Amino acid sequence: MRPLVNPSHQASNQAESSWKAILECAAMEVFEMMAGVHLEPNPEPGEEPSGEQTAMVGMAGALCGMITLRCSQEMSKRFASLMLGEAAAANPTTARDALGELCNMVAGNFKGKINALKDQCMLSVPTVISGEDYSMDTADPNEGITIAFTCDGNLVWVCLIVQP
Repeated sequence: MRPLVNPSHQASNQAESSWKAILECAAMEVFEMMAGVHLEPNPEPGEEPSGEQTAMVGMAGALCGMITLRCSQEMSKRFASLMLGEAAAANPTTARDALGELCNMVAGNFKGKINALKDQCMLSVPTVISGEDYSMDTADPNEGITIAFTCDGNLVWVCLIVQP
């Protein structure tokens, strides 16, 4: 049986210094292409990630961790409407699915831009959490990159959490 990950192609399981710019670019490209919106990086959001909708996609193989996408419920509905039409925004399940798919595409675009991850990192099916009152604990130690974007005056958060 052939191993899923070739040890000679292992990426460092640490957030590389260039990964923030790559993740930022990946998110901006996906939102532009799929929802037709421009995300504007917000270097000083003044708060921790927040919002009633959080999508996450796990990463395994050459990189172990996850990418999360968090925004308000209203923005989640707006993205669904832009991607799938006005009727999609009225269905909470469709809005969650659209956010999950955006997160999945950001994760795929991100790993596709890094040669060591392109074919050596698998993605999980997206999971979406609804509600703000939760805590996400990951195994220690972990490293992360958190990027805040502004879209029409609303914050959208993209995070990469890496298990070194």
